[in-house]
Amino acid sequence: MDTGLMARGFELMLFGMTAVGLFLTLLVVAVTLSARVMQRWFPEPEPAPAPRRSGQPSTPAAGAPAPEVVAAIAAALHQHRSQRH
Repeated sequence: MDTGLMARGFELMLFGMTAVGLFLTLLVVAVTLSARVMQRWFPEPEPAPAPRRSGQPSTPAAGAPAPEVVAAIAAALHQHRSQRH
């Protein structure tokens, strides 16, 4: 093969890879700046607290399962382990 043709192909490959790399870097910078601008001038509103029902007892932690659910899970585990052995 012609050495000049190989050198020209390698040069074209390097140019293309550099162009793609620069474009992707520019894209990341633009998206990051856009996100910062949106957060600064258009912040997300804080969610309103959910209304509490008067008949429910307060839960010890947000997202903690109810005691009935914990008891049901414990019973299911006990039954599963007793059947396995």
